[in-house]
Amino acid sequence: MPSPRKLPIALVALASSLLSATAATASQPQQPIAAAAPAAAINPAAEDNDDTPLPLVIWHGLADDYQAEGLQSVGRLAEAAHPGIFVYYVRLDASASSDRSATFYGNVTAQLEQVCADIAAHPILSTAPAIDALGFSQGGQFLRGYVERCSAPPVRSLVTVGSQHNGIVDYRACGAADLLCRGAMALLHGQTWSRWVQGRLVPAQYFRDPADLPSYLENSNFLADINNERALKNVAYAENIANLTNFVMHMFEDDTTVIPKQTAWFQEVADGGETVVPLRERPIYTEDWIGLKKLDDKGGLKFLSSPGEHMSLSDEFLTDIFETYLGPYGKKFPREEESEGPREL
Repeated sequence: MPSPRKLPIALVALASSLLSATAATASQPQQPIAAAAPAAAINPAAEDNDDTPLPLVIWHGLADDYQAEGLQSVGRLAEAAHPGIFVYYVRLDASASSDRSATFYGNVTAQLEQVCADIAAHPILSTAPAIDALGFSQGGQFLRGYVERCSAPPVRSLVTVGSQHNGIVDYRACGAADLLCRGAMALLHGQTWSRWVQGRLVPAQYFRDPADLPSYLENSNFLADINNERALKNVAYAENIANLTNFVMHMFEDDTTVIPKQTAWFQEVADGGETVVPLRERPIYTEDWIGLKKLDDKGGLKFLSSPGEHMSLSDEFLTDIFETYLGPYGKKFPREEESEGPREL
């Protein structure tokens, strides 16, 4: 890991002002919120005649906000594919600028608890028989956390795009003018495993270096828990993932922002990138720590990829995703064994 960097005074001041708001609740990593009782498997036969699309929940990625035009355009594509669909954009603050700040600064456990409560209290989402969910970049693993820990209402199709399911081994580069990003990244380098950083800086909470797993397992505030990598496993996590109808994981083949790119498929990359272990050969799958094998056995685990850098998505790609995996509660989905099967690198 790069050696610690001396922060410019302006960045120190910026980081301090942003972090002061979370100091009371994030003085140390929080305990994972208790998982809800396993969600019942979705039974679309109960409402076969209702052609109303299930609501879609979208969680944006790092450095984005829920009001961003790019995100809103994704919602409009979903509405064009399924007229009448209700689209909900996850937000951690009503202010767009504060919502963006929360992608860098905050305790993910507390943030996820807030999102679970917001969804459970929403008058439309809470009364739906199920929801579909789309997560961009870090929003993908956070929505997976929603499935594992909350799942009320349950998720039918979970689609993650360029997400960091198996963690990252390096942090993103920042634009020269993006002081918010630069402040966070400067704090992260060299201090990832400190309790202070794990309780306050979002990207640190899904950092995972295969060369230093003991530090990760001991200190990770989020990812080690939702990946069920510690000795004590949470059975509800596995049951809730297995009860999904679809879990679609998309990887960008030329991604240089997320390191390693294969984390989008839960692959393990070690030896400086020389070794890539496919998901189906890893204990998280073979021992079914989070229900991926059980879901795969029923044809619900999908691996997708496309050329391009991180978040290089076309309208055509998104429309195809929406037409395939979204729709009414009673929609029937082709099983994986009926197709050519998943494609892994």
